[in-house]
Amino acid sequence: MSAHSRAPRLTRPSLSFFLLVGLFCVLTLAGGASRADVLGQPIVRGVAAAVLVTAILFGTKFEGRTIRASLGLIVVSVSLGVLQLVPLPPSLWSELPGHAAFQRAIADPQPWRPLSIEPGATLNAVMSLLVPTTVILVAAMLRRAERELVLTVILILICVTALVGIIQFSGSSFNSPFVNDSTGEVSSFFANRNHFALFLALGCVLAPVWGTRNSAAPTWRVPLAIGLVILFLLLILASGSRAGVAVGLLGATLGFWMARDALHQQKWRLPRWAEPVAAATIIAVIAGFVVASSMSGRTQSIDRLVAIHNVEDMRSRGLPTVLGAIQAYFPVGSGFGSFDTVFRMREPFELLKPTYFNHAHNDFLEVAIGGGLPAVILLVVALCWWVSASVRVWRMPPVGEVMQGRVGSAMLLLVFVASAFDYPARTPIVMAVTALAAVWLEWGATPQTALRSSRVNL
Repeated sequence: MSAHSRAPRLTRPSLSFFLLVGLFCVLTLAGGASRADVLGQPIVRGVAAAVLVTAILFGTKFEGRTIRASLGLIVVSVSLGVLQLVPLPPSLWSELPGHAAFQRAIADPQPWRPLSIEPGATLNAVMSLLVPTTVILVAAMLRRAERELVLTVILILICVTALVGIIQFSGSSFNSPFVNDSTGEVSSFFANRNHFALFLALGCVLAPVWGTRNSAAPTWRVPLAIGLVILFLLLILASGSRAGVAVGLLGATLGFWMARDALHQQKWRLPRWAEPVAAATIIAVIAGFVVASSMSGRTQSIDRLVAIHNVEDMRSRGLPTVLGAIQAYFPVGSGFGSFDTVFRMREPFELLKPTYFNHAHNDFLEVAIGGGLPAVILLVVALCWWVSASVRVWRMPPVGEVMQGRVGSAMLLLVFVASAFDYPARTPIVMAVTALAAVWLEWGATPQTALRSSRVNL
């Protein structure tokens, strides 16, 4: 039995596989923004709805028992959002923490109102969960060989995204019409360079595993995988994302750690001097890129890392206001998606500026503001499940879907780290990849799955 044995042959992909791949293609093109008013939102949600209906009517058998945890978390998330939209009597609504101030907006008699202080934003938040829900349900319809092939599809889409980033870095004025990106930024199909950097960091996890997971794969896949990781890291530097540098290095470390056994097995094919020369070449390429880009003024990440000590970051300046908002609306919350309204109400004079602080830039804190104690409990449950499932997949032999489970565990870790500094999981494409990673982790952490995989790979 081998950790990277031959994958099962796929003779004819199912309709569910084509639907899932098509959805991810659309999400890559139009799902890179979190704002509700961008052109990409109705496109990705419309396609997700069409994919879900088609899969239910014509797709293959639904294996619900394989995604119980992932599906349960998404169902509870949707339920919390829906409950925040249920109208409450004035006597109850006015007693909710932080809500009494809104009574002055309408003269008596007071109407029934939902818990959310911004129902439209909360409804948008609920509707946004259509994308990850569709990914989870359609993924449960895939055959085992198709599950492994999806990893390759995601890596290809990351490469396409990277290619657009290279075009932008070369000086092209390409801007996606589906997102609210900034002219001149290296952000590819994303509205935010931090989200683009995280997407590339996920590629740093996927590429080494893709290059080594099949012992019968061509030998060129290993150097190609290494080259892709280097390319992704260089583009993260070019993007100007400080957090992206951290998650990119973490992603590359996790990716090569998972592929270390297969890489070690292939060392006999190379002379002894090849490994140190390869390592020195990688370091030289990255260092040369940094020096050349600095001379041309293109390393925004390096410049911003240095400048952070001289200019106080808006995230840290706004943190006391964010923490005060949590306290004001706890334990019921202000409603998902209402952060902008909450922050403007409490924003101190010294933080006023021409642009607005649309998110807390720490999704864990923003979840606490919008969802209160129920959302915090759900978040803790999700993190505990991730830890428990991750421990299981890292203790099992890396066979079959267990390796995919490790990949899912690592990808979720990157999303968690990035969410502590930004809000990447609010974009449809990152939301979808996060849902897929959770499904991979659940597949790999199931003991029956590991046993079945080991039997197939004997």
